[in-house]
Amino acid sequence: MGSRRKSRELALQMLYQREVGGHTPESVLENFFTGKNVEPDVKSFARELFEGTVREVSDLDRLLREHSEHWRLERMAAVDRNILRLALYELHHYPETPPAVVINEALEIARRFSGAESVEFVNGILDAVRKSRAATDPNP
Repeated sequence: MGSRRKSRELALQMLYQREVGGHTPESVLENFFTGKNVEPDVKSFARELFEGTVREVSDLDRLLREHSEHWRLERMAAVDRNILRLALYELHHYPETPPAVVINEALEIARRFSGAESVEFVNGILDAVRKSRAATDPNP
């Protein structure tokens, strides 16, 4: 597994821990890596993704609501909701990573941490966001 994928998976686990466990972002960061042997570059990117996603969760959720027809955020599985938040954050803040790569990574993570139906769900929402961005941004 590549180091970027590992970072994304770690960031997802931190997001899940924060939301489901009700922990503060500071508490998650303080305790998450304890006892884990994680390469510095993997840890650094995971922290960036986690902190950025948490910082912008309201905007990311607004975007999710706009592109998830017939699905309230509260009805989405916590894992799927956080995979989507993470991918949306990366799509908007890491333009050097092609959107197709971000989406594919989100799908692979959904396969690992969620289920087959979740993969289709995540793909549908991220593809809708990608198409929306392409329609409004001359340099998507």
